[in-house]
Amino acid sequence: MGLAIRSLPGLLLATTLVAEACAVGLSWGLEPAYDTLLYAVFSCTLTATGALILTRHPRHAIGWSLCGLGVANSVTGELAQGWGLRSAVEGWPGGPFAEWIALSSWLPQAPVLVLLLLLFPTGHLPGRGWSIVVWVCGLGVLLGTPGWALDPELGRNFISGRNPYSVDGLPVGALYAVGFGLVAVSLIAALVAVVRRFRASSGVERQQMKWFVLASVLLASSLPMAGILWNVFPIVRVIPAITLTLWVVAIGVAVLRYRLYDVDLVISRTFTYAALTALLAAVYAGTVVLIGAFAGRGSPWSTAGATLAAAAAFKLLHRRVQSRVDDRFRPERQEALRTVALFIEELRADRAEPEQVVDVLRTALKDPGLRLTFVLQADETPMNTLGKAAPELGDRESYAVRRGGITLGHIAWHPRAATDPALLPAVVSAAGLAIEMARMRVELRRRLDEVEASRVRLATVADEERRRLERDLHDGAQQRLVSIGLTLRHAQHQLGTANGDVRHTLDGAVAEVTAAIDELRELAHGVRPPLLDAGLGPALHDLANRAPVRVEVTATGERYPLDIEAAAYFVACEGLTNAIKHADRILLQVARCDSTLVVSVIDDGLGGATVSPGSGLTGLSDRVAARGGNLRIDSTRGRGTTLVAELPCVS
Repeated sequence: MGLAIRSLPGLLLATTLVAEACAVGLSWGLEPAYDTLLYAVFSCTLTATGALILTRHPRHAIGWSLCGLGVANSVTGELAQGWGLRSAVEGWPGGPFAEWIALSSWLPQAPVLVLLLLLFPTGHLPGRGWSIVVWVCGLGVLLGTPGWALDPELGRNFISGRNPYSVDGLPVGALYAVGFGLVAVSLIAALVAVVRRFRASSGVERQQMKWFVLASVLLASSLPMAGILWNVFPIVRVIPAITLTLWVVAIGVAVLRYRLYDVDLVISRTFTYAALTALLAAVYAGTVVLIGAFAGRGSPWSTAGATLAAAAAFKLLHRRVQSRVDDRFRPERQEALRTVALFIEELRADRAEPEQVVDVLRTALKDPGLRLTFVLQADETPMNTLGKAAPELGDRESYAVRRGGITLGHIAWHPRAATDPALLPAVVSAAGLAIEMARMRVELRRRLDEVEASRVRLATVADEERRRLERDLHDGAQQRLVSIGLTLRHAQHQLGTANGDVRHTLDGAVAEVTAAIDELRELAHGVRPPLLDAGLGPALHDLANRAPVRVEVTATGERYPLDIEAAAYFVACEGLTNAIKHADRILLQVARCDSTLVVSVIDDGLGGATVSPGSGLTGLSDRVAARGGNLRIDSTRGRGTTLVAELPCVS
């Protein structure tokens, strides 16, 4: 039993295909080919869509309804019509009956259409009370079908010009009017149910309802127009086939593949071009009338002028109409793109920083936890906007940001609804310039940090080498010279006063050794003064005491990192060396401001000092920069010089 049910959709589809193939063969050459083929496509689409739904959802009421409607339409509609047409030509039996079946089968299909409107997309009615709509439609069919099928006026649609089953004296007109009215009311009520279900839907169901509502609106607007013009313009008879086919396709897409396409884009474009068509038609008609009033009706000038006016109006109206439609049907997308566009304008006007793009993306996509990471090198850890290693994504979805074929980074976020995957690429594309700028700045800061770290490492190595040289001079050569001097004095005492020339020679040797010791001490002092071991303050006081001019020192006994103390000491040394040449009074100040050590050398000299390549001030500036600080010099000619070094320190 279960196997038979599973194979039934395929059997129904095969029946529809065979029936339509026979119907097309029977009708070919007897009615317009487009009419025959379009309605054959509609019937096959009905059954095929229903069969596809049943392969995924075997108990889905919509699938069974579509299959049943497709088979009924192909057999009682297309095949019966083809048999009737061919019978009239070939003299086959049953022709009038087949024609009567084909002409009378359209109204009994109405309850299935109403049921489809009420069941979509879950396969269940919106509520218990809505079943009355189906019963009203059924009652309308029971009344309206006899009124239509038994009406003598139906004979004008027969090939013979006579309805063989008409009944005189029966109030067929009233039956049809009442029955069709009930069917129309039930269809309107079903559409109201669709609108209510759409407004109450969310998430997946809302995406499905968008497809269905779009197709249902198109169907509801086209069928009445086709009915009114059915016997006036025969070409309109293909409109129901086209719109019904699109409606069925929309049902299949909504149930099975609603995520595959951006339904909001489809809705937006549909309404945009419908509105444009109406506006351009009005412009064209108005231009024809206006020019025709002056140039005469039928003048080629009116046609040419109307065409040009319509083309110009399209260029002017398209963007405005598209924007208005998107504001109505794609408000979330429009709001997000507008947020990004405003930020890009602020960025171009230099009123915003590229790194703020993360906050803009969070606002546009309504995801406060959104993260943007940058890929600087393919084999490196992704970085955040601060140039730090980014944490793991966790349970967030990742979207690769690419521009010009290069992966700039990734966005980690939590999509809120099925529309978000279509929204994110558009927002990222609009913000692409800001993202690329932010990545370049992160990479630049990282390279600068690497340069600064390299300079710090070089300065540290240089300081270590100076300390090693200081120790070697103090503990090695200096001690040996002192030992030699003592040995010479001992030899001098041993000789006594016996030999004056030898004593004189020894005095000279001792003096030379003493001078060498003083030079070594001075050299070691220049490398790193031993007094720095006691702190920066004592070292600066010692430096001031040895200066040939008056130097006032303001410093505390606070200790700082060794490399910072050494840098501050050499700043003071270089500042004093330059100031001593021209000044009579110098003020040397050392103070801590928060986490910064500030060293100031102020003199009352001539001023005019400049930082030139190769000068001591240039080397001093490099030394300060290597420690992450900065050096400022204010040296107005005739007003003295002020040298200020700021060194970051954490003690």
